[in-house]
Amino acid sequence: MRVRVVLADDQPLVRAGLRVLIADAPDIDVVGEAGTGAEAVRLAREVVPDVVLMDLRMPGTDGIEATRTITTAGGPTRVLVLTTFDDDDHVHGALRAGASGFLVKDMALDDILGAIRVVAAGDALIAPAVTRRLIADFVRRPGPAPRARTLTGVTDREREVLTLVGRGLSNTEIAAELVISAATAKAHVARLFTKLGARDRVHLVIAAYEAGLVAPAG
Repeated sequence: MRVRVVLADDQPLVRAGLRVLIADAPDIDVVGEAGTGAEAVRLAREVVPDVVLMDLRMPGTDGIEATRTITTAGGPTRVLVLTTFDDDDHVHGALRAGASGFLVKDMALDDILGAIRVVAAGDALIAPAVTRRLIADFVRRPGPAPRARTLTGVTDREREVLTLVGRGLSNTEIAAELVISAATAKAHVARLFTKLGARDRVHLVIAAYEAGLVAPAG
């Protein structure tokens, strides 16, 4: 499967650098570039990419509002945030807006390409050390109308699976931990997506924290 990507950053040199990095990847195509959040939203509607690489600090409609508009449209496009380690406040906003993961701008090429593939597939977390730290802080902070997590309708086994997802385990690792097949672990995760209204594993992790299944670090 070829992954179709839109680059959204207000700095042309950053977009050019990312475009060059991605050019040699046999399974990833850059199908558009945006210099503002409004342009990113327009391109998401017009070309329906698999992933938008979204810078958060852009003029006009910023990356957070653009992320919210794209993720609430109901389409298949996922947003992968471009961030720096000092950007936590903005990333918390992006989490609430529906972002599926985070890219640190100085990550190695292989990690960037891997992050794009993973977010397109929706089957793993991105940059676990960064993501877990941000999510742990995210659930400790007050936010606008957070949804209570009572896990209504979730079975005991699904609760176990959600706990392991919250700890950052992959489906294969969950299967080994619970002594079940990888296919069964994947099926449990898929049902959790539906029951909890989660878009991807990042939001399952948030749900695990909010339900008290995983204690925030630190």
